[in-house]
Formats: sequence, C-alpha cells, structure tokens
Amino acid sequence: MDELRPGRPRDEGPDPRRSRRQGGWMSKLSLVFSILALLVSCAVLVLVLFGEPEPQYITYRDQQLLVLDGVDKNTYDPNAFTTDSHGWIHYEKDGKQAAQGVDVSIYQGEVDWQAVADAGIDFAMIRVGYRGYSQGSLQLDERFQANMEGALEAGLDVGVYFFSQATTVPEAEAEADFVLEAIRGYPIQYPVVFDWEFVTANEPRTDGMDGQGVTQCASAFCELISIAGYTPMVYFNQDMGYLFYQLDQLDSSAFWLAEYGSRPDFYYDFEMWQYTHTGTVPGIQGNVDLNLAFRDFSE
Repeated sequence: MDELRPGRPRDEGPDPRRSRRQGGWMSKLSLVFSILALLVSCAVLVLVLFGEPEPQYITYRDQQLLVLDGVDKNTYDPNAFTTDSHGWIHYEKDGKQAAQGVDVSIYQGEVDWQAVADAGIDFAMIRVGYRGYSQGSLQLDERFQANMEGALEAGLDVGVYFFSQATTVPEAEAEADFVLEAIRGYPIQYPVVFDWEFVTANEPRTDGMDGQGVTQCASAFCELISIAGYTPMVYFNQDMGYLFYQLDQLDSSAFWLAEYGSRPDFYYDFEMWQYTHTGTVPGIQGNVDLNLAFRDFSE
C-alpha cells in the first residue's frame, strides 16, 4: 500500500506550483518562436528589397546576352549627335564637344597633315605596325615615321595602334615591346591600342583562336603599355565586343568601338568611336576612318 505524503491527499490533483512553472516556460518558448518568426520575415524582406537583383540581358543578333557586371554602361545622349554637310558626326553635351580624329596607315599614302589640321581634325591615330597573319613576323608600318612627324608638326595630338595577330600571351607581350620601342621619344598623348582582328586570308595563323585567348593577349599587351606610362586601349567592333572579347576582364583598359552609323548603340561604355570607314578629309586621298574621342586624353 502506498503511503500518503503528509498534508497532501491522494486525490488532490496537479501541483499548482508545477502548473505555474510549466505555464511560465511555455510562455517564454512561445515568445522565442515569435521572435524567430519575426527575424525570418525580416530576413526575407531584406532579400526581396536589397538582395541579388534579377539577371539582366541584352539582345544582339537575336541572341540573349547576360549583362556583364563591373563594365560601365554607355551613357552618351543619342540626341547630342549631329551630322554636318560633309558627313562628319559631332557630339556636344553640356557645352563640351568630342574631339574629331582620323586613323591612318600606309593605305592612306602620303598625307598633307597641315591640310588635315586646317580642316578641323584634332587628333590622329597612327598605325605603328602589324604582325603578319601567315608567318607572324613583326613589321613597322612603312609610313609610321612620316605620319607621326607630320601630324605632330601640324599640331595634332597623336595616338598609335598595332594590328595584332598574337596567338599567345608571349606574342602579345612581344608586340607591346615592339610598339614601345617604336614610339620612344614621341609625345604620345592619345592611347596606345591593341587592334586584333580576324582576317579572311586562307589558313591564317590565328585560326582557332577563341575569345578567352584573345582577351588574355589584349590584357597582357595593355598591362605592359600601362606600366610604361601610356593609356592602353582595345579596339573592337560590336561582334567582337559582344560575342568574342570578355570585356569584364579588360576593365583597366579604355575601349575604341567601331560601329558605323549616325549614333552608337553599343551597350557598354567606350572612350573613342570610329563611326565610318568612308570619310573624306582634305589632305588625305581617298577614304579614311573618322573617329570621335569623348575623353580628353590630352589632359
């Protein structure tokens, strides 16, 4: 037979002190769960408002391309572009005008640079040389020295470009060294440009090159140009810019866009724009490329 505890009958029921203790614990537990639920709701709200944005895409040639992070966007005002009676395009915004320029090589022949300057051209991009697309040898443009000296004597600001056919980083570095040696002693204010293009010749040595490989070549070339104290730049058209180069890996270089028309609509930012390859300028026989520089490289 069980003994009864003194002062507590067997049929008394639950201990009221124990009930109070259990009730207090349950209240605290309920409060904890309420706080946790509130924190989870706040976290969800923060993610919705400030979390990772939805991926953005642009359409080019019926392709949906993911917008690159870290690459500046084109902010030029399309209404600020005008075309004059000579076919030259001008850009003026907030009282500032883009500089007008040409780019030349041996193909323009002998240039009357004073006539070019008198016509209103502000700068010239002059080809230093090129790498052969079959044997791969480095060659100086035959009119490089004459064009440099003539443009400078006429008071134009000058920059240079090299037509690359590099297939490896060491080749791109060799091209940069070649350019730096050629421009030594010249007052270069405009950029030093890496110009890699596909060629239509039979069996060029660049067959099989992909965007990653050419991007690495451009990066290596531009790094050496920057170390030497010049402004590095990469030249490309829309196809190369959208579908080939990895522009987010070239963010330390300026961009020179070739897009022919009355105004550019390339999505990403660029500092120079080649807007035609059929321009006419007094002092230059035949057609010549015309360009705008939106940045004042002479400062």
